[in-house]
Amino acid sequence: MTIPRNVLFLMTDQHRVDTLGCYGNPVARTPALDGLAAEGARFDRFYTPTAICTPARASLFTGLHPFRHGLLVNPERNGGARDEVADDHPVLSAPLLAAGYNLGHVGKWHIGRERGPEFYDMDGEHLPGALNPFHHPSYEQWLKENGHPPFAVSEAVFGRAPNDSGRGHLIAGRLQQPAEATVEAFLADRTLELLERYARDFHDGGRRFMLSCHWYGPHLPYLIPDEYYDMYDPELVPLPASMAETFAGKPDVQRRYAEYWSADHFDADAWRKLIAVYWGYVTMIDDQIGRLLGALRELDLWDDTAVVFTADHGEFTGAHRLNDKGPAMYEDIYRVPGIIRVPGAPPRAVDEFVTLIDLNPTILDLAGLPPQEPCDGQSLLPLVNGEQVDGRSEVVAEFHGHHFPYSQRMLRDRRHKLVFNPESVHELYDLETDPHELHNVYEAPAYAGVRRDLTARLYRELLRRGDPAYSWMTYMADIGGDRAPDVDGVADEVA
Repeated sequence: MTIPRNVLFLMTDQHRVDTLGCYGNPVARTPALDGLAAEGARFDRFYTPTAICTPARASLFTGLHPFRHGLLVNPERNGGARDEVADDHPVLSAPLLAAGYNLGHVGKWHIGRERGPEFYDMDGEHLPGALNPFHHPSYEQWLKENGHPPFAVSEAVFGRAPNDSGRGHLIAGRLQQPAEATVEAFLADRTLELLERYARDFHDGGRRFMLSCHWYGPHLPYLIPDEYYDMYDPELVPLPASMAETFAGKPDVQRRYAEYWSADHFDADAWRKLIAVYWGYVTMIDDQIGRLLGALRELDLWDDTAVVFTADHGEFTGAHRLNDKGPAMYEDIYRVPGIIRVPGAPPRAVDEFVTLIDLNPTILDLAGLPPQEPCDGQSLLPLVNGEQVDGRSEVVAEFHGHHFPYSQRMLRDRRHKLVFNPESVHELYDLETDPHELHNVYEAPAYAGVRRDLTARLYRELLRRGDPAYSWMTYMADIGGDRAPDVDGVADEVA
């Protein structure tokens, strides 16, 4: 049985793996997270179950695949899916509260439309929405109490709307506030207030805690102070190799999304600056993470507290001539950073496939609690502790749409990736010879065996999960002899 731990759970939004020093970026400065990785487990094959905020966060909270919990899209772009977690679904907060934990959440929630952390008896205020709450009363009051200037932006950078209606999406801008007045600092302050209270309860009475701080960034738009906006020289920023994307042989929706985000509106120099600003945003959040990790030490909690860091999904920032995220299952948005530091566990790099859903039973395991039933994840503590375990040989992800319904499923193993697009061409990438996923080899005769193998494996896994996407594959995909029996309920009874 695991010794119960305190847990500090840090999460960012739309965060690329390659922005962190510990994942190989030679320029971006992320000392807090790099230091955390140096003392903990850095997961190199950490994936989101779906690259969209609400479904990914709901999967973490419930421990269920998106198709199972039913929150398939963000509420702001809802196409008819659930808005709130069902009352009979398991939620991470319940067993922790039952075990006597102090439980707090600060920052982005974005799991339901109306229900926030307080609905689940957690300490913390519901800050609704997908983006930084610049005009939320709590933030504006905090600015006044601390003598900070109000939110204001100059030199805003917009895309170009493809329908000639004028400017497109806001991508970046200079925030006319000092770093200590940002929403990121506000969230860190609120987290510190709870952390100090929880530290007293822990030291005085042994009451343990689970405390989350979830930032809204580095999700676009990148609205940050000058010191971070100009922190990195654009000349030191390499452009993504996948900017060579042509969309040849790929689903047309990708080209349409490129138009929607007007990615081609920016030339190479403009993209280097935007990526440099994105890196600055990452560093700004890392500085706030440093404040929280420093407080753990100052409050004599470091040796009793596990720290978990991850993101809900990645971001394109020009990769594949795209921006934000969307119906394209590339590594840029599906692979995310994942760091877990547990006192006493050896530092290590973990090469096993894991997903955001696994953090649900992992956090319960850190509290000495069993996983809830049902649960689609598995605890990562054996991997953190360096135990020999039979890890996953592949990962399966799903997508249900964002601005409109759009169904996709993905299977990714150590060399290949298959993306099943029911309404369009399917995709197959050889990540050994084509790491930037530029060449769709689904129709290539040389890959016929690989295609057939991955298709059958994806089908079997969807069938095992009960994901209804398997039913289309039953009649429309090359699944060999693996067809589900009696898939329509009566077919096998009819001669």
